[in-house]
Amino acid sequence: MMEKLHLDIKMPEITLINLVNWVAASAMIFGGVVPFIPQYMDIKRSKNAEGFSLFVCLTLLVANILRIMFWFGKHFELPLLAQSFIMVFAMLGLVELCVSVKRNTEIISLKPRRFLDSNSSHTFLDFDWSYFWKWTDFLSYVEFTATFILVVGVLTYIFLTNAIYVELIGFLAVFAEAMLGTPQFYRNFQNKSTIGMSIKMVGFWTCGDIFKTGYFILRSAPPQFWICGMLQVSIDMCILLQVYVYKSPPVKVLKAAQS
Repeated sequence: MMEKLHLDIKMPEITLINLVNWVAASAMIFGGVVPFIPQYMDIKRSKNAEGFSLFVCLTLLVANILRIMFWFGKHFELPLLAQSFIMVFAMLGLVELCVSVKRNTEIISLKPRRFLDSNSSHTFLDFDWSYFWKWTDFLSYVEFTATFILVVGVLTYIFLTNAIYVELIGFLAVFAEAMLGTPQFYRNFQNKSTIGMSIKMVGFWTCGDIFKTGYFILRSAPPQFWICGMLQVSIDMCILLQVYVYKSPPVKVLKAAQS
């Protein structure tokens, strides 16, 4: 006599708490990318990437790669891990757009003879540190990212059981993310202008960082988490202050308009 096999498939119970947890997990996964959507759209629409610092992308690439490596030594929430993977691909996408826009601008503005000069092209394999993260082709950024992943991955494999190393890369990941706004702040200071920077992006940064820091404090997270969070909020506020301070066009823009 043949016995019938019954598959006992249990659907997750739909409760208010479960719904809140699902929404929070989704926000954790995709929320980090949302602030960069306005900046991406502004660059794509204006065909101008001069106001955005590519070192913001570098900061997030380093922070999220370190966070992924930290997970192998000390597991944390899967939504946060998924967010790191998504952020790495999102930052590479933003870098690709900026490099493409800048490259097209050079083709239009430079004379053909100068553009064809090999000195106008800088790549990762040139190993010229004066042009670090200022390369003229997207492949160089991919090569650097792959090299960084390989080096940190090998070190993590070797020292995976070393608690000091694991905690160190975890702290560096949090600290690097806390310094996210610093390249943009410095870029604005150099230009004496915030033209080309998406104010919506910085607004999203600020709201997200305030929420995240409050969460760390309420959940009694380790001190380095909320200290780095408060540092990040402070930098966001400084960038927003620059929007007010530099609301008038810079002198070089006024001279160009008058000529």
